[in-house]
Amino acid sequence: MPSNKLARTNDDIQLVMSKLLREIKDPRVNQGMISVTRVETTGDLKFSKIWLSVMGLQNEKEFKKGLKSASGWLRRELGNSLKLRNTPELVFELDHSIEYGAHINEIINTLEIKYDEEE
Repeated sequence: MPSNKLARTNDDIQLVMSKLLREIKDPRVNQGMISVTRVETTGDLKFSKIWLSVMGLQNEKEFKKGLKSASGWLRRELGNSLKLRNTPELVFELDHSIEYGAHINEIINTLEIKYDEEE
């Protein structure tokens, strides 16, 4: 379990990254609605793993290339915003849980459930 300071740092990174991702001009990144679902930073603040959920993603491979290309700018802007001693290296992962949940909800809504008349 992360310490309180690390948890606050993760929350701050999540907030700043959600704002910065909207400012990226690269069309490979602007493929849909991007949400930062979770951030985990190592205790020494060297690495920060950021989980992104993208609704309307067309090409996952191009999206990851665009993020890798913009990661230097994102890291610099993150460092300027948070004033940390060490700005963590950013590692991006795609989180498919929201899409999966929407898919399961769609399946449930298509089920034809018959109820007993006695109940």
